[in-house]
Order: sequence, then structure tokens, then C-alpha cells
Amino acid sequence: MVVVHTQPSTSAPAAPKKNRRSMKKKTDSTKDSSNDLNDVQDGQDADMEESEPYEPSEAVQKAADAAIVENGNVEGGEDDVMIDIDTDTLPSQNAAPAFPPLPASAQRTNLKSETRRIPIPPHRMTPLKKEWVNIFGPLTEMLGLQVRMNVQRRCVEIRTSKATKEVGSLQKGADFVKSFALGFDVNDAIALLRLDDLYLDSFEIKDVKTLHGDHLSRAIGRIAGQDGKTKFTIENASRTRIVLADTKIHILGSFQNIKIARDAIVSLILGSPPGKVYAGLRTVSARMKQRAL
Repeated sequence: MVVVHTQPSTSAPAAPKKNRRSMKKKTDSTKDSSNDLNDVQDGQDADMEESEPYEPSEAVQKAADAAIVENGNVEGGEDDVMIDIDTDTLPSQNAAPAFPPLPASAQRTNLKSETRRIPIPPHRMTPLKKEWVNIFGPLTEMLGLQVRMNVQRRCVEIRTSKATKEVGSLQKGADFVKSFALGFDVNDAIALLRLDDLYLDSFEIKDVKTLHGDHLSRAIGRIAGQDGKTKFTIENASRTRIVLADTKIHILGSFQNIKIARDAIVSLILGSPPGKVYAGLRTVSARMKQRAL
């Protein structure tokens, strides 16, 4: 018995044989398509050579001539745009604009007169009747307002008239009457008409701290002091006027002075001893004198 051993070949596998007929057909088709493309391009070139050059119409030519700058400088390209500007009509950049003053007739409004009605508490009706001459005079002479006292409604009615000069006169008059209704003296309240930087500020003790019974009474006593000594000290140090009406506190003065007086009163409500508050007021008053100098 004969046994034959075969060894696998390490050479690469033989490539498949190509069909010569199919390859010949493909080459023939590619040659035909290339010939067709060449014929088309030759025909297009011939048509372009035979066509006439483009000539713009007269309207297009006129528009193009109008777009050209007068001096014929077109070297800058499309991005350069030249605009003729009359420099005489332009305002100078450094000079501030000058506006003529507004005439007095323009400040007066031709609208219907405005009216304000200020309520008066019952306990201030008697002082109002006593000081009515001192209240009526400044409102009519200084502000040019029309004033009347309505006893049935317990209020003071004011309105503008032809003699009213300023727009804010009505508001000033209302603040003046309101300050008197809150308890301020007429001589102190009239400062609202003469000065522009005076304001009224009102707050209650419960806005600072909730107190009841004897604690509330002691807080009011600390603010007033013995015979009103503490209240007068705060008024003189802060240059304000203070009115204590039960649990409500009213302060009349400038914005900065009202803040100084309010801080001192708040410290007293929170329980600070009067001596400590006096020391703080001394330092604040010394700073105010130095700023005044």
C-alpha cells in the first residue's frame, strides 16, 4: 500500500481570469462617450465665438455715469464711498448745546386748577382757628394759592390760581398745612415754604420694636426725657424739630439731619441709656461743625 503526502503551497492564490469580451465592450463604450463630450464642447465654443459682445443700454450707461464720483477717483474700489457734507450745518462736537430760556408764560399751565384737601385732626381744629391768620397769609402771599377752611369736613382746601407762579407751589402749601396738622409750630412749619431741602418723616415705635404696656410707656419716656430734656437735646444737636404724638414720631428737617435724629430716637427705643445717646450726638454735632467750616 502506497501513501502519498501533499504539502500546502505558500504562494498567493491565482487571480481569476477576466473575460476578454466584456473588457473590450467597456473600452469601446468609454471611447464613444468621450468623443460625444468633445463634440459638445466644440459646438459650445463655436456658438460663443459667433455670438455678439454685450452692449449696455443707454439707461444703464447713464446710471453708471451718475454713480461715478465727479473727480473720477475710483481707485479705492467698491468699499470707498464719498459723501459731500456741508460742514457749516453740523454742530461742533466740543461746544455745549445752547437753548433759549423758557419764558414765564410757558411755565404756566392753562389746564384746570388743581385742588388739595388736607384733613385736620379734631384736637388741632382749635389751634388752627387761632393761628388761621398766620397760615392763610403765607399761602396766599408767598405761593399765590386760594385757601379756605371747611369746618364741616374738618379740612383745609387749597387750589391753584392765576397768581400761582411755580408748579410745586401746591405741594409746598399742602406740606405746610400738613406739618401744622401733625403738631409743629407755625414758625417751624413755615420753613417748608422758604427752603427747598426740608422734608417730613413719620414713623411709629412699633416699626422699630414691638412693645406693650409699661415697656411702651418707658420707651416714650426715654425719648422725651425729664421735662422734655432729651427731645430738646436731639433737636438742637441734629437741627431738626420733633413731635411726639402718642406712639407716632414726626421729624421735620433736611434729609441728613432727619437721619441723625432718627438714629438717636431708635437707639432710645431699643433701650440705650440717654448718656450714651448724648455722647453719640456730641460727636455727630462736632463733625457737622467741622464740615460747616
